[in-house]
Amino acid sequence: MTTDTPSTAPHTPDTPSTPHASGTSHMPNAPHTSSTPDTPSTPHASGTPHTPNAPHTSSTPHTPSAANAPNAPHAPRTSRGQANDERLRRWRLVLGGDGAEGTGRALTGRDAAMDGALNALYGDGGRPGGRGRNSRSGGLGASAPSVARWLGDIRDYFPSSVVQVMQRDAIDRLGLATLLLEPEMLEAVEADVHLVGTLLSLNKAMPETTKETARAVVRKVVEDLEKRLATRTRATLTGALDRSARTDRPRHHDIDWNRTIRANLKNYLPEYGTVVPERLIGYGRAARSVKKDVILCIDQSGSMAASVVHASVFGAVLASMSTLRTRLVVFDTAVVDLTDQLDDPVDVLFGIQLGGGTDINRALAYCQSRITRPADTVVVLISDLYEGGIRNEMLKRVAAMKASGVQFVTLLALSDEGTPAYDRDHAAALGALGTPAFACTPDLFPEVMAAAIEKRPLPVPDQEAHR
Repeated sequence: MTTDTPSTAPHTPDTPSTPHASGTSHMPNAPHTSSTPDTPSTPHASGTPHTPNAPHTSSTPHTPSAANAPNAPHAPRTSRGQANDERLRRWRLVLGGDGAEGTGRALTGRDAAMDGALNALYGDGGRPGGRGRNSRSGGLGASAPSVARWLGDIRDYFPSSVVQVMQRDAIDRLGLATLLLEPEMLEAVEADVHLVGTLLSLNKAMPETTKETARAVVRKVVEDLEKRLATRTRATLTGALDRSARTDRPRHHDIDWNRTIRANLKNYLPEYGTVVPERLIGYGRAARSVKKDVILCIDQSGSMAASVVHASVFGAVLASMSTLRTRLVVFDTAVVDLTDQLDDPVDVLFGIQLGGGTDINRALAYCQSRITRPADTVVVLISDLYEGGIRNEMLKRVAAMKASGVQFVTLLALSDEGTPAYDRDHAAALGALGTPAFACTPDLFPEVMAAAIEKRPLPVPDQEAHR
């Protein structure tokens, strides 16, 4: 009888970039694990411990290599053995601490503390009913101090992007939103756009002792967004405003050659293969006076929280430009004009009440009543288009504004979260009017506004997806 010899490069599971929990709970970017053994190289979550990459044995004695015995106390370390041990460590963190996880890898020190932080959120205590025999034990309870400590721990153990996901999971899974009303909790969290949305939804229930801390958290997020977006937005729109002002006596570097050639095609000389430019058309230089009016009309229903945050920041940036006159309107079933607060986007955000119904028609009626120069006005509707008002009237208003010369833009979202759930019938109806509805990232928004100001086609990210 012969002994099966393992290959020199045994197959090992992909290494997850982020510690994850198994069973019914989920962590970001985790590979799915199965309760059924798959291949000898796959960590098993069964009742029988199993060591990945263990070679097959027969009646002939065989001594496993260091790579195949990662937990041997005095096994010599090779680069392959170290890599295998790291994989086992990560799988151990993914699968939890139950004996059935099967890696045979013990955790100590920082790894054990990291596992404890994961247990607190994704174990039995983190979800009512637990996860059966493979579940982790633990929980955060309802104590604000213990949650604050846990928040501090995960910020120490994981990168910021993972911390933000775990915070959202804690709020959703454990019902910790109300604990955000306590100052010590807010001081411990990792501030991001999603947290701001949660705070805005709790605004009316927030005690005075917490509001200053909440405003500080919101202001930090807003300032970070402004640093990232303001300079590029101003530069892009300043160029668009300059190009939108045409002149018949341009300087050489301001000549719009495409329009000049089209205007002089009648002067084409075939024998020379050239066009004689009797008339020059060029870009003017926008004067200091207001050149364009912009109206941001924002749906403040609960699903639009991230879009509301970004739109408020962009509203403040646009309002700071002297060549634009910017109006900010938010709506649910009522309409609120927050234009007078645009100098401070934090005030704008705390003036918004997330939730409620939606009446897009009423909001557009208000915006339409504020238009005085249709040919120089851009209206941006930011909504998932779930209309609770009069659908036909809404479409008629959009058609009337476009017919008068208004540049109308419909954004299903203004965030980094991709296309949200939206009313496809309304999106298709708006598309038929020449107003494609699409989701827009904050980085793309300046280009969208520049195209609207210059009255050229909008840079829709994926034309096919929005037809």
